[in-house]
Amino acid sequence: MRVDLFDFKLPERLIALHPAEPRDAARMLVVNPRDGLEDRHVRDLLWLLHPGDVLVVNDTRVLPAELRGERIRGEQRARVSFNLHKRLDVSTWRAFARPAKRLKLFDRLELGNGGEEPLTATVTGKGESGEVTLAFDLSGAVLDEAIKSHGAMPLPPYIEAKRKPEERDRTDYQTVYAAEDGAVAAPTAGLHFTHELLVGLQQRGVSIERVTLHVGAGTFLPMKVEDTNDHIMHAEWGEIDAGTVERILATRASGGRIIAVGTTSLRLLETASRATGRLRPFVGETDIFITPGFRFRCVDVLMTNFHLPKSTLFMLVSAFSGLEVMKRAYAHAIEQGYRFYSYGDSSLLYRGDEGEE
Repeated sequence: MRVDLFDFKLPERLIALHPAEPRDAARMLVVNPRDGLEDRHVRDLLWLLHPGDVLVVNDTRVLPAELRGERIRGEQRARVSFNLHKRLDVSTWRAFARPAKRLKLFDRLELGNGGEEPLTATVTGKGESGEVTLAFDLSGAVLDEAIKSHGAMPLPPYIEAKRKPEERDRTDYQTVYAAEDGAVAAPTAGLHFTHELLVGLQQRGVSIERVTLHVGAGTFLPMKVEDTNDHIMHAEWGEIDAGTVERILATRASGGRIIAVGTTSLRLLETASRATGRLRPFVGETDIFITPGFRFRCVDVLMTNFHLPKSTLFMLVSAFSGLEVMKRAYAHAIEQGYRFYSYGDSSLLYRGDEGEE
């Protein structure tokens, strides 16, 4: 499909720079391809979800993976910064560097906030579009803790272009149920949940299941092709264990709906369902690319934020509820002043007619 089919104009004023307070006070547009649009709020999930439904959340934890420091080459030093985006092994990460032109292979780096022992690394690889490979002198859990100590939250580029990271982002840009370190971007639909809302849903009879998909910075990369067939999707690591699969399947068998919180949860659930058409345990990387015509096998309802024009995520929601439906929904959201992107408002999407793979 042509990428320009997924374009739309968004006023700059609708890009949210901070989240709603409290989190579940955010607006939520309910999109039902059969019944139309309804303006609600996230806390209305208490009435929109039914006893016996299952809410599937992504419990990845965002690492403060933006690191600033100096490149050292002999007596020369230069300021550089990095956004870690993919762990390769216990001591090695791929990262986007700024400015990448200042870096050469085997350059030494001292990274940190200046108040502690710096985090040191070596540039061991250079790729395209500013990507580099960093081999740290620390490894494993010790490295993870050092990154947390020295790093800042890696805010999306459309927020970072308008303001600097703030201390509150360490909390704001993390879900209340985050548990598994590894993401470098938040599963943003989950940012709307409070502990009180989760308890209320469970008391209503909605079960909550956790899966893990470590969101990569590739989620923010713009598409550089004119046709979706030419796009190479970034890969992300995920896991769904056997117990979770068993409980989700039991929900489906008893007539409950499967509600994915975020496109990350949906992509993992649909990846784990593709081989046989039935949800199975899964561990590994997924580069699933969902566009209109995709046949959904698992997810019935999707809760997700409002996405960028011509992005893979807007393509995904268009596949889920229908391209024309989503164009009308986004036009309505813009007209009504909904807040967009990572810190913005939410939508609750019902599945449209199934396509074919």
